[in-house]
Amino acid sequence: MTALSVLDLVMIGEGKDLATAIGESKQLAQHVEQHGYTRYWIAEHHDMPGIGSAATSLIIDQIAAVTSRICVGSGGIMLPNHAPLAVAEQFGTLNALYPGRIDLGMGRAPGSGGAAVRALRRSGIENDFAEDVTEVMDYLANNGRRPAHGVPGVHDVPVWILGSSMFGAQLAAAMGLPYAFASHFAPRMLDQAVDYYRKNFRPSKWLAAPYVMVGVNIFAADSNEEADFLASSHRQWMLNLHMGRLGLLPRPVEGYVESLPENERRVLDEVLAMTVAGDQQKVSAWIEGVVQRTGADELMIDSRIYDPEQRCRSHELVARAIR
Repeated sequence: MTALSVLDLVMIGEGKDLATAIGESKQLAQHVEQHGYTRYWIAEHHDMPGIGSAATSLIIDQIAAVTSRICVGSGGIMLPNHAPLAVAEQFGTLNALYPGRIDLGMGRAPGSGGAAVRALRRSGIENDFAEDVTEVMDYLANNGRRPAHGVPGVHDVPVWILGSSMFGAQLAAAMGLPYAFASHFAPRMLDQAVDYYRKNFRPSKWLAAPYVMVGVNIFAADSNEEADFLASSHRQWMLNLHMGRLGLLPRPVEGYVESLPENERRVLDEVLAMTVAGDQQKVSAWIEGVVQRTGADELMIDSRIYDPEQRCRSHELVARAIR
């Protein structure tokens, strides 16, 4: 059976604050753990209203502290924003606190706009992503290949390569690492990248065979109409992002897509192509089609639903659907 996991940007809804959003994330993590989800990842973004996951490792600690079995990690750490040693220290420490439950997914995008990029990278140094990944792994392994050392000990933290283009697929295949494709917001090259990764995968000491995670947006409810209503918050936020109207996660509205002009509908159709909103039967059939198409070993669900109870209910229905 295809594994299910959660991607969380700690969305701050209209009329809410960061503390509330973090509390809602804790609630969801506890709920999906009860329903058999494999992992719960936090995505790093900066300088974006509505997203509360900038201090990613701190949020990971908060989620891991209120759960007991589910793997918790980053989807991902945007490595160009950080010194590899600092990343290794943070995730080595998390691994010491929560042994066997911490994942480290890394990507090469900034997760932010130009002003935040400049503020984060005060040195102005642009490093090679593949070399930075290797450096992080060396520190975690404490293998003596670097002049400095991370936190004491060897830290067996699973490393994932994240991507939305061929670059990530090529690097994950060459390094023999699991690969997560960000098709929940950038689906265009999904099939090409996954196919390349599988055909060119080199077995490594970390992974014997290719392992693919596919990002999707799923909104499940007791009826198709209710699911479409819940999905309108996510759709509003994504369209606002692409139109330069950043803000908090909007409340849901009836008939949102139907109210849009044709050009804005096309934007949503393109960026949210890997999306379903429906009842359990519709969601089950859609998931089956995605798995047949991609051969995904795991689906990671991004579901930005305004009401925390409805968000928990949606993930519960998805778990039932896949069973």
